[in-house]
Amino acid sequence: MERAAIPQALEDIGEHARAELEALHKAREGAYAASRRVIRAAANAIRAIHRRDVDEAERLLDEATASLKVVQQARAHRPELVGAGFVLDAQKEYAEARLVHGLLVGSQPLPGPDALGIDVAAWLNGLAETVGELRRRMLDQLRAGEHDEAEAALALMEDILALLVTIDFPDGVTGGLRRSTDIARSITERSRGDLTTALELDRVYRALEAHRVDL
Repeated sequence: MERAAIPQALEDIGEHARAELEALHKAREGAYAASRRVIRAAANAIRAIHRRDVDEAERLLDEATASLKVVQQARAHRPELVGAGFVLDAQKEYAEARLVHGLLVGSQPLPGPDALGIDVAAWLNGLAETVGELRRRMLDQLRAGEHDEAEAALALMEDILALLVTIDFPDGVTGGLRRSTDIARSITERSRGDLTTALELDRVYRALEAHRVDL
């Protein structure tokens, strides 16, 4: 009789395993879909910020916040999702959008990882990616002849890089921050060169204009 009970016990365990995996699969699929919504809304918010459409940017940031809550709740209920790549990607993109808003719209202090309810590593990688958005704003300002504002944008990039280079931990802890920092450094150096060239050209132009007036 003991031997006859074994197949039934296996069937029961198998049924329980299938139910658990089905629940995990549903939670994962729901969290993944929500993470995609976070990433899409965050990217669109950054585009709206560059267009100076603050109302639309803030609407999209609220949309990203709502979707991120879905992701975070799924992770809280299913520990298996802790460390999932798509969760960290959603957090990183959300952090970038919130930080770009703080840096370029700037009505409140920059939100830290605790204020955003995300992991520190995701926040730091999001911060690293803001450097590219600051470069975009700096180039727009240079084209508009806003040299003081462009210099301020470069100064922000340098401040961010100065912080990132002090975070010296293995990639397994920081989510690959070293590579993000290297990219931020390259962008900052290129931007410094672009700004220097633009300012020098402006100086030469002004000197030529002054000479022409004197003639």
